[in-house]
Amino acid sequence: MRRITLTIATALSLIFTPLAAQDFQKGYDAYQAGDYATALQEWRPLADQGHAWSQTSLGLMYDTGEGVLKDYAEAARWYRLAAEQGNVYAQSSLGAMHYNGTGVLQDFAEAMKWHQLAADQGDVFAQFNIGIMHYNGQGVLQDFAEAMRWYRLAADQGDASAQFNLGFMYSNGQGVLQDNAMAHMWYNISAANGNELGGTNRDIIAEGMTPSDISTAQAMARECMSSNYQKCGY
Repeated sequence: MRRITLTIATALSLIFTPLAAQDFQKGYDAYQAGDYATALQEWRPLADQGHAWSQTSLGLMYDTGEGVLKDYAEAARWYRLAAEQGNVYAQSSLGAMHYNGTGVLQDFAEAMKWHQLAADQGDVFAQFNIGIMHYNGQGVLQDFAEAMRWYRLAADQGDASAQFNLGFMYSNGQGVLQDNAMAHMWYNISAANGNELGGTNRDIIAEGMTPSDISTAQAMARECMSSNYQKCGY
């Protein structure tokens, strides 16, 4: 499972004092410039006051070792404080840490809890990771159909790994009837979005398809992408 890499957003629309918002922005600008000492100086007082985005940002710094010694336990502590306030990126990151046992004990049930909260807010990485957990039966009963559902939610947001996994499941008939054209379509889309293995698998599966079937799959892929993943398949 992928670790979540947080891209810090300014999120200045959060209910917080204008001065605190300015201080967070100073930290954000410094972080973007690689001045981690200044970012830490601006964010830590806000985090101590309970500002969720600053807590999430500190979690990221300890997670990656930027401006501080890498400390996964400290990263998890800050992520948890922000996650408990509903910060979606902290929830997603904390879920990944519990899944991997990084900085915390490995706990699939706890990973699912935090991923579910983030996924319910539309977080694409959490949606993908819930698909993985349903596919593997980690923290939940193995359920290929449920894995398909979560992969599709992530795929609809353009996630190439989820699109690849949909292709794999269609090619193997897991959670869905086996369908080479649908598999070709999702592999093709994942390749267009940067997944090299998607292109490899698309070409392999094409060897067992007729030219007409390949043409149909290609047309479905074009329609799927042009409709922003709203019209994908027959």
